[in-house]
Amino acid sequence: MQTAGSGFDDPSADVLADAAAAFGLLASPARLHIVWALAQGESDVTGLAERVGGALPAVSQHLTKLKLAGLVRSRREGRRQVYFVDDPDVVDVVRLAVARRTDRATHADAVPAPRLRGL
Repeated sequence: MQTAGSGFDDPSADVLADAAAAFGLLASPARLHIVWALAQGESDVTGLAERVGGALPAVSQHLTKLKLAGLVRSRREGRRQVYFVDDPDVVDVVRLAVARRTDRATHADAVPAPRLRGL
């Protein structure tokens, strides 16, 4: 399928469903924070829990969901499991989304909100 006048083919329903599922998982602030942290470098679940301020069991459950969705991977390093994001596209999307929101928040703090007349 092609969209009118854009020159781009529409993705298949399966591709759209997969992308929506990935975005759905990243819609959780806790999971987004975990992926953000892993985009900076690999970590075990204990280090992630400390960094994101979550309980160890909750972080472990989030990692399981992210792993099942293929957004993060893990490898065994001795007795611990080390998690990482090895898909540069996922890293790019997360970094872009967070950077844009950070820029907007910074800009919004720097520019005073307009005052309404008569208030």
